[in-house]
Amino acid sequence: MISSLINEPIKIKGFLDGEDPLSTMHALNQMGAEIEVHPKNVIQVKKSLTGFVESIDPLDLGNSGTGLRLMLGMIAGLGIKTMFKGDNSLSQRPMSRVLDPLSAMGADITSNNGMLPIALNKSVLDDDFVYELPVASAQVKSCILLAGLAAQKTVTIIEPIQTRDHTERMLKNFGANITIAQKDSKNIICLAGKASLKAKDYQVVGDISSAAFLIVGALISQSEKLEICDVGMNPSRIGVLNVLRDMGARIEVKNAREESGEPIADLIVLPSKLSGVILDGSIIPNIIDEIPILSIAAAFAEGNTIIRDAAELRVKESDRLSAISNGLAKLGVVHENLDDGIKIQGNPGLLDIPRPVQIDSSHDHRIAMSFLIAGLNCNQPITVLECDNIFTSFPTFLELTASLGYNIEK
Repeated sequence: MISSLINEPIKIKGFLDGEDPLSTMHALNQMGAEIEVHPKNVIQVKKSLTGFVESIDPLDLGNSGTGLRLMLGMIAGLGIKTMFKGDNSLSQRPMSRVLDPLSAMGADITSNNGMLPIALNKSVLDDDFVYELPVASAQVKSCILLAGLAAQKTVTIIEPIQTRDHTERMLKNFGANITIAQKDSKNIICLAGKASLKAKDYQVVGDISSAAFLIVGALISQSEKLEICDVGMNPSRIGVLNVLRDMGARIEVKNAREESGEPIADLIVLPSKLSGVILDGSIIPNIIDEIPILSIAAAFAEGNTIIRDAAELRVKESDRLSAISNGLAKLGVVHENLDDGIKIQGNPGLLDIPRPVQIDSSHDHRIAMSFLIAGLNCNQPITVLECDNIFTSFPTFLELTASLGYNIEK
């Protein structure tokens, strides 16, 4: 999206050929962006800004909540009349957290009670817009930043705690005038209007959220050693590594370096004994996507793990707290449901269940992959239903797990 706002060609290397990024790319193409797909996960974004047009058909973001929220910001900034839609799952997810600040900024929006379908009408956004996030959210922050960038208007965002900062790093990498400061324990981001971005090729780094499934798989199955190369080590994203280390995981970081403004490194995962932990407060926004797989690690750890302040999981691709609880119940893992989290009583070693079980993933890719990983350490086969959405975020999941000797098959 940022590349499409620069009037010069840019190559993006390491493009994830998954359904979510492809949905976003197709939506940009539909708006008049010129994007070419090259071999070896490379795409080239050609001159796009002057070519954006009103789409005759609604933009279909499929299952991509991130793509929808960020596109809403960018298109609102461009002031182009646009209709958005998505699949059944995305159509049931609330979008008010981005629609409210965009409306406050001057966007003319019509929605289905804060959900899809959503229509953006032609409008001009306000300058010098200041918004304080009621709840820490990197997606809401990024939506507002992209709206300001596209509209060439100054925006200031105040977040209660720092959230994932990939968007800020990308903007800095392309030369945007963006400043970040801390005041009264809050994080303040200011993007100056009329930014003149500079074209340069971009390298997408390895996703720590995807790596987390392989890491936990190695830990609970007591693999001898697992090495994962070129993993993104953004400080706002490595909460999952910090939690696993707090649980006792031995994870070494080697060959630290930087690519396109993002820190990366190689990880070595060694056999470890895990112990339960308490997860709440400021750590939760930086592990929100990894809580399903951390729940699996907790199920195989010594002692109790308590997760709180995670009510946001109830409005993800599924009610993830309920999905985690239902899956753990099928595996016989003792746990207690909390309004905003879950308490899990761990049991190290092979999980002894009396018979093969089926677990419903509710079409949620992270729930599906988490319980497939759990099956590595069970004495009976685990069948996970409705796994189609795995390919939205991790299209090579089956291929990579097979290469590691994990007995996971479609």
